[in-house]
Amino acid sequence: MAIINAYLTFDGNCEEAFNFYRSVFGGDFPMVGKFGDMPPQEGMPPLSAELKDRVMHMTLPISAETVLMGSDTMPGLHEHRIGNNISLSVNTDSREEADRIFTGLSEGGKVTMPLEETFWGAYFGMFTDKFGISWLINYDDPAKVQPH
Repeated sequence: MAIINAYLTFDGNCEEAFNFYRSVFGGDFPMVGKFGDMPPQEGMPPLSAELKDRVMHMTLPISAETVLMGSDTMPGLHEHRIGNNISLSVNTDSREEADRIFTGLSEGGKVTMPLEETFWGAYFGMFTDKFGISWLINYDDPAKVQPH
């Protein structure tokens, strides 16, 4: 069964925002990955120190089933503006479920990243549906996901 959580994007202040949210909800950050932690990407120029320190992915569990997730945008690659800074993140139980949901919801929309294997071990893709809603589809294969 798929689980849906909110995914927030920021323009360089994700960590500050998540520290604020933690002050209200409590808890710890089981995952904080910076863009500087990524392996080099073919065709991408080296990142500046400021960009390396931006948050690539961060999580704050709110309850047993609800996780607040977020990241910073990369200037020049993603436009950040109020109104496009919230996505729905769907975590699936299987690769097949991820394919089915991605194919169904992206029909008539715009795929920004096809479903593919990622360096962090997930099968992941992104799109905006035909109604303008941003979606992130993720399957964490237990055999491939890196421990935090």
